Amino acid sequence: MAEDAPVAHDHDSYGQIEEQFQDALDEGLNPAGPDVLFDLAAGLGLAAGAAVLDVGCGVGRHSIQLARRLGLTVRGIDPSPRSIRIARRALDRASQDHPGLEQLVSFAPGTAHHVPAADHSIDLIWCRDVLCLIEQIGPAYAEFRRVLRPGGRAIIYQMFSTDQLQPAEAAWLLPVMGCIEPSMRPEATEAAINDAGLRLDQRINVGSQWGEHAQEQTGAVGRDLLHAARLLRDPARYISQFGQGNYDIALGDCLWHIYRMIGKLSGRIYLLTAP
Repeated sequence: MAEDAPVAHDHDSYGQIEEQFQDALDEGLNPAGPDVLFDLAAGLGLAAGAAVLDVGCGVGRHSIQLARRLGLTVRGIDPSPRSIRIARRALDRASQDHPGLEQLVSFAPGTAHHVPAADHSIDLIWCRDVLCLIEQIGPAYAEFRRVLRPGGRAIIYQMFSTDQLQPAEAAWLLPVMGCIEPSMRPEATEAAINDAGLRLDQRINVGSQWGEHAQEQTGAVGRDLLHAARLLRDPARYISQFGQGNYDIALGDCLWHIYRMIGKLSGRIYLLTAP
């Protein structure tokens, strides 16, 4: 089969429609934001007080929001003692404005490989931005299957690398961000889901939408781009002040959000059911 002919690029012709094209690009595409995860949870029809496990809860924001918005009983687990302390303080503050919240939310040490919950005791697992950080995702999904009730659900959000992320970029960025390269492959995740016996009900390719949403609402990605430009233009200025390790993390965080916007990284949501 003959190769496709190269596309002709007529810059004179483009000049005639450039302004119209730019106007079209200035129109938003109604990108979804992170609240789509709460919408998914709300659409599951869980009963008030249903048992939720927030795996890798960090400082507890999602746990508190799940309880406050949906009336669910949420236990957040995280391996970081510091994060657990901060989460408990955040719960104390939130409870002042929402009495009874402290009866719905709790925090405890735990990991995706060692979930502190009894077999078949959880109605919903919520796991956001966690599984790319761990090795051997298979045991994590097996743990999810163990603790979910029959018919229990899981909402998983994770960022993945794409074919657009060059090997040299991945070799620098992923270790800086604490990510494990095999866990950043969607095919590895979907194989682990299947091996654990969980049913994949819905796969939502988020792509750049959350980044677009953040930019349109707050200009956050533009700020990341500006910061990355400064970090790359004068690294010695920031390394001398903050150290090489902190410089790498700051640059990595900026590039993470930029790469999501240009397709080198891409988010996915998985909605799962335990048989």
